[in-house]
Amino acid sequence: MTDVLPPEFFTSPGRSPHAANAALRAKCPVHQLDYPPGTHAYAVLSHDVVEQALGDPRLSKEVENLPAPYRDKAQESSLLMVRNLGFADPPAHTRLRRPISRAFLPARISELRPRIQDIADDLIDAFPSSGEVELLDAYALPLPLIVICEYLGIPTEDRPLFQKWGYVLSQDPFHTPEAELKAATDEFVDYFTELAQRRRTDLRDDLMSELVRARDEGVFSEREMLSTTLLLIIAGHKTVANMIGNGTALLLTHPEQLDLLRARPELVPSAVEEILRYEGSASWASLRVAADDLELGGVQIPRGSFVHLSLSSAGHDPEAYDDPERFDVTRSPNRHLGFGHGAHFCLGAPLGRLQGEIAFTTLLRRLPDLELAVPPEKIAWLSDSSLSRGLEALPLRVGRRLPR
Repeated sequence: MTDVLPPEFFTSPGRSPHAANAALRAKCPVHQLDYPPGTHAYAVLSHDVVEQALGDPRLSKEVENLPAPYRDKAQESSLLMVRNLGFADPPAHTRLRRPISRAFLPARISELRPRIQDIADDLIDAFPSSGEVELLDAYALPLPLIVICEYLGIPTEDRPLFQKWGYVLSQDPFHTPEAELKAATDEFVDYFTELAQRRRTDLRDDLMSELVRARDEGVFSEREMLSTTLLLIIAGHKTVANMIGNGTALLLTHPEQLDLLRARPELVPSAVEEILRYEGSASWASLRVAADDLELGGVQIPRGSFVHLSLSSAGHDPEAYDDPERFDVTRSPNRHLGFGHGAHFCLGAPLGRLQGEIAFTTLLRRLPDLELAVPPEKIAWLSDSSLSRGLEALPLRVGRRLPR
């Protein structure tokens, strides 16, 4: 293991972190990392060790296992981390996952296809007539946010609020001003407490009603219901928006792959998987802390250490992928870790994949002249304290717009 990596390695990976990751990964699959600053923390970079760690029960997702100052801060300030299926170990994880798991079965998700198609077409119809569009604001963000709002059964007209709360509350609570977290948390809790109270008298066939039923039947506590709602909103829109933005940028900077997809749209599902491998929606897997002393990649990890699993680095590991720096929409097999692995494999993967398929198929079919409105080197990647990897903006020239 080499010198301790600085906090910026986690918070500011930059436009292309893959070369730096490769150099570190070649030396050792696990490196000490100063994040959160001053803690015992480790970055896991190789595909095999990340995959092993994702399934290791000694790596806990519960804040109760954090060192005391961080445990107390998370419990006080992070509604997202306390508690929902994303931040729980068995048996609590099983209890929290079960009430909503049926809602994300592939057969049920497939029923959403016509509505998601309509949303994608409506958004493209609303692109400005000027011929230029900022894809994130006009398409990548609103599409999944409308979908998850409708699926939850919450007012779509309030989606700017959900987008704002999702951005603030997905940030690392150890890196974000407490007042900012508290203000957003209070607003979110007030809004959804009132909404849940109204829904108790008007239960419907939607996911919000399922959460309310689970709360009233004693499966969820009130705070668990609110935390789960927040998780579904964040995971349901931010990660999909990143996938659409990152993927569009990749296709426009790899014109031979774009041409192949236009000629063979049946390859779009394969392209979605390659986008998730090459420039996935999350740089890092969510919280893991060592509940016991353990060894990863030949490195001893003391109990109480933060263990950060780099999905970005794992996706470019030549031990797992042939020619990993080649973006190839026909890549097969493509056993990426973008949706996680093991017990915490992403519950919403079927919905994310369906939205990606529809979003890209519709863009390519309806906008045959789509191109970047800025040089590729001007595309800015967002650096914040969340786990996600996405763009600040993606300005495009639309050209012709074919009918829906």
